Amino acid sequence: MRVRELLTQEHTHIDVHGVSKKRLLDQVAQLAASSNPSLSEQQVFDALIARERLGSTGIGEGIAIPHCRMPSCDKPIGILLRLDQAIDFESIDGKPVDLVFVLLVPEANPEQHLKTLSHLAALFNESGFREELRSANSSASLFLNATSSEEELRLAS
Repeated sequence: MRVRELLTQEHTHIDVHGVSKKRLLDQVAQLAASSNPSLSEQQVFDALIARERLGSTGIGEGIAIPHCRMPSCDKPIGILLRLDQAIDFESIDGKPVDLVFVLLVPEANPEQHLKTLSHLAALFNESGFREELRSANSSASLFLNATSSEEELRLAS
């Protein structure tokens, strides 16, 4: 799935105050549950924390892609956050994280989950894409940069 299929403007935020990985995942759970009645804030938080215990989802270059499968999730959901200050996410390169793309997916389709994660990791590996997201001056701009830059990169390859 592409970013434009996962992300909505209401799930795109800049200047999020993260403080710590755990606190950020708590905020993400609140955001997810507030706009998706089928999701419980506690279940989302517990699932994201359980995934982080398996190994950090910080992929390097200031990027984290926390993700989990949810039994009560009926469609894939993306949440894109740009933090006001980078936080420690125990990333593979040791760098703090300032861009976070959260992926919540239905439990029933693990293959789609893996393909979507692979696509997101490849996209965030592109320095131009990261720069576009970091240069956004509003949540609306972040949303537009994420969806349009993805399309430009797809067309260029």
